[in-house]
Amino acid sequence: MEILHVSAECYPMAKAGGLADVVGALPKYQQELGHIAKVVMPMHRTKFLYDNEWEVSHKGSFNMGKNYYEFTIIKEKSNKLGFDLYCVDINGLLDREKIYGYNDDAERFTAFQIAVLEWVSRWKHIPDVINVHDHHTALIPFMLQHCYAYRHISSIPTLLTIHNAQYQGWMGWDKATYLPAWDTWRWGLLDWSNVVNPLASGIKCANKVNTVSPGYMQEMMYHANGLESLIRAESFKCTGIINGIDYEVWNPDTDTYIIDNYSYLDVEEGKHLNKKKLCDDFGFDIKLPLFVFIGRLVQEKAADLLPEAISRAFMESEDKFSFLILGSGEPWVENALSNLQHTWFGYYNSQIGYNEKLSHQMYAGADFLLMPSRVEPCGLNQLYALRYGTVPVVRRIGGLRDTVIDFGDEGGYGICFNHASVDDIVYSIKRGIELYKNKKQLKAMRTFMMQLQNSWEFSAKKYIELYQSL
Repeated sequence: MEILHVSAECYPMAKAGGLADVVGALPKYQQELGHIAKVVMPMHRTKFLYDNEWEVSHKGSFNMGKNYYEFTIIKEKSNKLGFDLYCVDINGLLDREKIYGYNDDAERFTAFQIAVLEWVSRWKHIPDVINVHDHHTALIPFMLQHCYAYRHISSIPTLLTIHNAQYQGWMGWDKATYLPAWDTWRWGLLDWSNVVNPLASGIKCANKVNTVSPGYMQEMMYHANGLESLIRAESFKCTGIINGIDYEVWNPDTDTYIIDNYSYLDVEEGKHLNKKKLCDDFGFDIKLPLFVFIGRLVQEKAADLLPEAISRAFMESEDKFSFLILGSGEPWVENALSNLQHTWFGYYNSQIGYNEKLSHQMYAGADFLLMPSRVEPCGLNQLYALRYGTVPVVRRIGGLRDTVIDFGDEGGYGICFNHASVDDIVYSIKRGIELYKNKKQLKAMRTFMMQLQNSWEFSAKKYIELYQSL
């Protein structure tokens, strides 16, 4: 089977969040199952682009509204990711460093999708399935079926994978002219609440829809930023497949980012040495329990609760602990978290920004990882934490509910709470501090969680089964 993944992100070429990790790992595991998996994405101007060798695979052109664009598709030569990686270059639109955040993102990603279909329409054969990821690529199912230029490849089945339904790519109806000539009787397949909604269109037009955990699929029927009724109506073709993680990238036994490699057999010694590195770097006492937060500092992740929650936990806890933050997002959240360094000097620190190496060191050296998310379709951070023997402290939401069991329940190995609130976060930190005192139980939990199987191998098979059902 030949699978074409279309995505705005793919690690390590370009990453803004978990989407990149999924698209950078799933195709590799599909290749290992004996299939041909390819990824095509925009040619963002990143370090990976300049550090590797590429060859031109295709050149083409198209009209988008009143504008004419030429595009080039290049392929990474060495196949170093374990699958063929293609990038689309369109001068003036896709030749930028950032992935998102431009005023013309609607134009940029519409042009990207048109270029992909122009390229596929020139193949000597057709792929068995096109797997589009999130709203940036969700117009492809509509264009395949209803744009006249692609009628000859309209038989290609499509799967829409929703990584986060909060972002839908809304654009005014004036931008519908960007699409190649299409059957205007089908305008309702683009529309949702009187605007063009790419994610809604993808849900309507894709042959199948999946999201990245069974729990999130159920939640979307009631909390999907306005798409709830649509998802309920289309539920017959919807399913949830839990994300995996790349065990080659996230492996404490071979990870080159960390100071000391370890496995579940020597987890205590390994984590101690990595924790010492973190504590030395950030001015902490290694004897104290170390909590960390890694991720985007936005309301979706409940990062706005962290300044008050951390301060209250420091004030109310009878026992001392340390807390380290890594992430970026809302400026006021960044500032509030940075300011805590003065108030809780020696017990708290933060690193504002993106740092892949430091994130690995934190998973290896921390005792607890906090994830109080308001929305968490799957979550990968808790899976990384489990892999490195770090206890996840999570809210029961989306994929977090599917992957973490409270240590107070049978077979449990994490700390779970119900509400994205300061009170629940503080209470959970206190539970973590008490657990830290019980060294025997903590060691048993670490040994157990490191042996849990959260590899992409199982999930990749589920995707193949879903493709085959098409």
